[in-house]
Amino acid sequence: MRRIALPLSTPRDPRRGGLSIGLVIVLALVAGLVIAGVVLFGSYNALARNKEDVASKFAALDATYKRRADLIPQLVEVVKGAADFEKSTLDAVVSARAAATQTRLPADALSDPAALQRYMEAQNQLGGALSRLLVVVEKYPELRATQNFLSLQDQVEGTENRIQVARRDVIESVQAFNTRTATFPSNFVAGMFGFERLPQLESTTAEERAAPKIDFGAGGAAK
Repeated sequence: MRRIALPLSTPRDPRRGGLSIGLVIVLALVAGLVIAGVVLFGSYNALARNKEDVASKFAALDATYKRRADLIPQLVEVVKGAADFEKSTLDAVVSARAAATQTRLPADALSDPAALQRYMEAQNQLGGALSRLLVVVEKYPELRATQNFLSLQDQVEGTENRIQVARRDVIESVQAFNTRTATFPSNFVAGMFGFERLPQLESTTAEERAAPKIDFGAGGAAK
């Protein structure tokens, strides 16, 4: 009987290996594009959220400044009733308030450092004038004893505290956004979509650092 020799293995189609390698390359490219898209989408959304947060923090700061401006006319009216009160001090507060209320926070403040600086300088000058007014009031114990003035003192103190908190929130929010625009991969996305660094608030002005702190405690003495 004739024996038929069987092949030890079937020959491999050389095309199968080529297709497998090609498929792996295609899958790798698709996976890379998906990952890049996820990173791009995530970075863009993070930048957009950060910028919206900065805008909301500026709006909150602006609201506290407006609250302070609304309190000043009442304070001036009460103080004007004191005999021989320093008229120049009152005039300085009134003038500073007028300048602050006329210098509004512009819609483009986030991209216009000059406009933001003008706005902040007006607010800082008003804060300095108000501080000097409250220092002068310490010379008038009969004024500090009136209920109307004490109530306004409390409101002014609370508003000044909120202003400091709001300023700190703005500074931290702007810093977070600017850090994101400077770090990879967000800096690449920021360049693609026009997210630019935002102007940062100065911590304080020289005038604010020199202005005395007012203690509205029981003694009502300036420090």
